[in-house]
Amino acid sequence: MIPVWIIEEAVLRALAEDVGSGDLTTEALIDDGATVVAVIHSKEAGVLAGLPVAERAFQILDPGMVFEELLPEGSGLSPGSKIARVRGAGRALLTGERTALNFLRHLSGVATATRHLSGLIDGTGGRLVDTRKTTPGLRVLEKYAVRVGGGHNHRTGLFDGILIKDNHIKLAGGITAAVGRAREAAPHTIRVEVEVESLGQLEEALQAGADLILLDNMPDDLLREAVRLAGGRALLEASGNINAANIRAVAETGVDLISVGAITHSAPVLDISMDVGEIKR
Repeated sequence: MIPVWIIEEAVLRALAEDVGSGDLTTEALIDDGATVVAVIHSKEAGVLAGLPVAERAFQILDPGMVFEELLPEGSGLSPGSKIARVRGAGRALLTGERTALNFLRHLSGVATATRHLSGLIDGTGGRLVDTRKTTPGLRVLEKYAVRVGGGHNHRTGLFDGILIKDNHIKLAGGITAAVGRAREAAPHTIRVEVEVESLGQLEEALQAGADLILLDNMPDDLLREAVRLAGGRALLEASGNINAANIRAVAETGVDLISVGAITHSAPVLDISMDVGEIKR
């Protein structure tokens, strides 16, 4: 699940951005005290994610808002699928509509993209993982949507994993030196990962004792050779320009992890709408 304070912070920030000093249209047209019932539904196929965030967007504006989930998180959606029924103050419902739907549309899009790619590598033993290429301020929510879609999370941020990349290697004086210094500084619970661009660098990283090795932009034949050379001494992660057209071939090389930034930074939003039903004054 998503930490409550993460949802609260994200929704408050989004509402402040959209509502500002007030919803001029709704306040002019909807009577104060009117109760409205609405249904949120999908207009296309996909995977549902973000219900807790959408619910909070409405309930911040109207603590008495009733948000009834008609489908559970992670459900497959088709055109016309009814997602939730919402009942409460009409002004709050219309004011919160866009914020709630924006979260639902985006997070469902991430979950949908993730499930599609995950499905393409079923049975290979490879795991699809995300990256830190996320929307600023929404990383925890997007990584949650990746899990809902059947993917796995890489490190959340710079604080919970060591990944030695090319610029680190240059400034630290090489792979062996970088791994050694990382080992000295890291607590015993943290694994050390190194990014490599050649089989020679792979061998150096293995000799240095890296726990994970990121194989950056390697073609499939080099990935297969890397798997053979590593011989299980470290987990191997393939990364770089991986998409629906080639992910199966990458997974079949035998790598353990396949990281794809596009599932968070470029996932198309899912078309989700809200229709108002009855209004009671």
